Amino acid sequence: MLFLLLRSLFFTLSASIPLAAIADSTAFVNVNVISMKDDSVMSAQTVIVSGDRIVAMGDVEVTVLPKEAQIVDGTDRYLLPGLTEMHGHVTSTTANSLDSLLGLFVANGVTTVRGMLGRPAHLVLRQRIIDQDVLGPRLITSGPSFNGNSVDSPEQAVEMVKAQYEAGYDFLKIHPGLTRSEFMAIADAANELGIRFAGHVPSDVGVPDALGAGIGTIDHLDGYMQTLISPTEDPSGGLGGFFGLLLAAIADETRIREIAEATAAAGVWVVPTEALFEHTTNDVPPKDMGNWHEMKYVSQATVKQWIEQKRELLNDPAVTPELTARAIELRRKLILQLHRSGAGLLLGSDSPQRFNVPGFALHRELEYLVAAGLTPFDALRTGTVGPAEFFGVENEAGTISVGNVADLVLLDQNPLIDIKNIKRVHGTMLRGRWVDRPEIDAILARAERN
Repeated sequence: MLFLLLRSLFFTLSASIPLAAIADSTAFVNVNVISMKDDSVMSAQTVIVSGDRIVAMGDVEVTVLPKEAQIVDGTDRYLLPGLTEMHGHVTSTTANSLDSLLGLFVANGVTTVRGMLGRPAHLVLRQRIIDQDVLGPRLITSGPSFNGNSVDSPEQAVEMVKAQYEAGYDFLKIHPGLTRSEFMAIADAANELGIRFAGHVPSDVGVPDALGAGIGTIDHLDGYMQTLISPTEDPSGGLGGFFGLLLAAIADETRIREIAEATAAAGVWVVPTEALFEHTTNDVPPKDMGNWHEMKYVSQATVKQWIEQKRELLNDPAVTPELTARAIELRRKLILQLHRSGAGLLLGSDSPQRFNVPGFALHRELEYLVAAGLTPFDALRTGTVGPAEFFGVENEAGTISVGNVADLVLLDQNPLIDIKNIKRVHGTMLRGRWVDRPEIDAILARAERN
């Protein structure tokens, strides 16, 4: 049932788009196309969009343009599918802050966001975005999270699953604090109803049992560091600190392949959110991170809070530069082995959160995936083809193909040569609605003022 709901959410949009919201058709002329079907670049192409769909694509010399089409000059530019943020947060629903938050995603070529901490207002927002009453990426939303505070028994957890399913949420969010019996009750109820559950792995459960229970995604590589050690060697009492950071010194990396292959065999996808971990633990001074260019889109109070959070963690006597470097190394090896083992990796940054500004953080996440050993093409797949496969809509999304939904991003440079070129956004297309560079600049100007 979940796939049917998502297919409806993704692909029955054209009837709901106000005719005044988009031109009858848009043509990207003389553009280089990165279809994401493979790592080739098709040069000198014309791509035509009508409504919310790609309706034609071919050589610029022979492809006939529709009359009165909106023309976008693609010369020396690169067109690829829009990015999906698979671990984002819609932290506000007030008009100004929501405009800024969603606008930052759009400005960075993000056309879909999986919201990982939902609330009832998000159900309304999800539809308003579809109707284009609100400019923003398509929203796929969880309900309020299942955690140690919101759940007090397996029976109550099951009722909560049923309530969120009936309310129309797209999936269930798992947070820490659940007992094993509560988690398993959630899993059984969700599997019976056909609604996915995703997020953290409770310490009382562990990754192997979460895989067996059918969790949809494991986010943050939560629990993976714990799988690399023997329980008798764990000095932390089973907690391990920030996503297992305190266990890095005793982790046995020879176990990485086993857990990666088990993840692939279970068909469970992983959203590493490496940007969150590295931004929190790496050796970049927090004050320097607070001066990153994208921090102007975050309140000074929030930036100050992020700086203090990082300082507090790094000032812990148990946290040394050697330990954090080892933890980052192990996580990167986990990411690469998961990829090599055939486990599905999905792009997500956990923003807004600890130096992760919406949209901008997703570009940094791509850089971290490449630093872990993925090619730029394989890194881009985690935010394009991968999400489409995860949602079961790979025949209509995730690639540039005639008939596919027109969620696109136009870049000024080739990201297959250098993944940092993903930052060179010339414009974003949301379900056929073209947002050009001047409009993006206006969006960013409003976000900076807010």
